[in-house]
Amino acid sequence: MSTDKLNELLNLNVNDFTQKKGKLTYLSWSRAWGIFIKVYPDATYKIKKDENMNCQFGNGDNGYMVYTEVTAGGITHEMWLPVMDYRNKSMKTPTTFDINKAVMRCLTKNLAMFGLGLYIYAGEDLPEEPEEPVKKKVVKQTKKPLDPAKVKALYTLATKKGLVDAEVKAGIKKYYNATSTKDLSIDNFNDMMKRLKKLEDKGDKKWKLKELNLKTV
Repeated sequence: MSTDKLNELLNLNVNDFTQKKGKLTYLSWSRAWGIFIKVYPDATYKIKKDENMNCQFGNGDNGYMVYTEVTAGGITHEMWLPVMDYRNKSMKTPTTFDINKAVMRCLTKNLAMFGLGLYIYAGEDLPEEPEEPVKKKVVKQTKKPLDPAKVKALYTLATKKGLVDAEVKAGIKKYYNATSTKDLSIDNFNDMMKRLKKLEDKGDKKWKLKELNLKTV
């Protein structure tokens, strides 16, 4: 392999033929091969295949790899690449389209072993930083105590249903996770009133706790 040709490929700027996807930069395989054979017109490449002509090697548990081999200037370099999804994560069930993309990306990376676009892969072998969990924005909610008039209206309606205070509090605790009307939100209050009114319209004589499980109307 000629030192002059190595330096020629190393010094080529291929930024105009690259695309940025996520955190990685990709060089078009057709552009890469076109540039490469101008320097090495007799260059050849080989895609590794198994006895069934499959290009991928691996399994559904660990994922799949593809392999290519390029010969130029009397030197042969081999390269490998996992079959990855759009997030650059190894795929467990790749399609033929995914495998084809992986093979051509592998070939492009193989050419970098001869110097073409080698700088693109700088830092690729650095350990990945663990992804930080997305922090959910906690919105502090201030609960305004129910208006005394609403509390009175609630107990008045419950009394008409034949309920005592203890039964009202038991219902509040069971269905709204609150200990008293002081802990009820305005939505809880409205929901409870609707439930009571619905039962009242049915002509029920008694408001049973199990009947509070009716859907909000």
